[in-house]
Amino acid sequence: MVLAMAICAGLGLAGTAQAEQASAGAAPAGYYTFQKVVYQNDGGGPDAKAYFQRLLHHIGAHIAATNGQVEIRVVNFASGVQLFVMAREDADLAKAIDGLRAKGVRFMICHNTLAGMKLTPADLYGVKDEDVVPSGVAEIARLQGLGFVYIHP
Repeated sequence: MVLAMAICAGLGLAGTAQAEQASAGAAPAGYYTFQKVVYQNDGGGPDAKAYFQRLLHHIGAHIAATNGQVEIRVVNFASGVQLFVMAREDADLAKAIDGLRAKGVRFMICHNTLAGMKLTPADLYGVKDEDVVPSGVAEIARLQGLGFVYIHP
C-alpha cells in the first residue's frame, strides 16, 4: 500500500513537471525528434517590419520548442529580401538575424530577386555570396526533396 502511494505520488510529480514544462513553452524531453525545416519569406505586405519581426520570432520559438533539435533554412525572395535591406539600418532586425544565425539558421537569398531589384549581396545585411541561390522557389522545392518540411508563416 505504501509502495503504491509512493508510485502515485511520483507519477503526480512527473505529471506536474511535464505540465510546468508545457506551460513554459518547452516540450518534454524526447517529445520532438530532429526536424529539417524550410521557411518561406516572400515579404509581409504593407507593414513589412512587423511581419519580419514575427517571422524571426516564430523561428526563434521553433528552435526553443525543439530544444535546438532542428535545422532551419529561410529562403528569402521577392519582397522578403527587404528584410536584409532594412536590417542595414534597423539594429533590432540585425540583432534578431544575428541571433538566429548564431543558432545555426541559414538565410538564403534568391539570385533572381537580386537581379530584378538590382541588388548585390553587399547591399544586404550580413549576406555573403554563398548565401545566394539561383531561384528562391526552386530552392524550396529542392529542400523539400531533401526532406525539409515547408512552412510559410
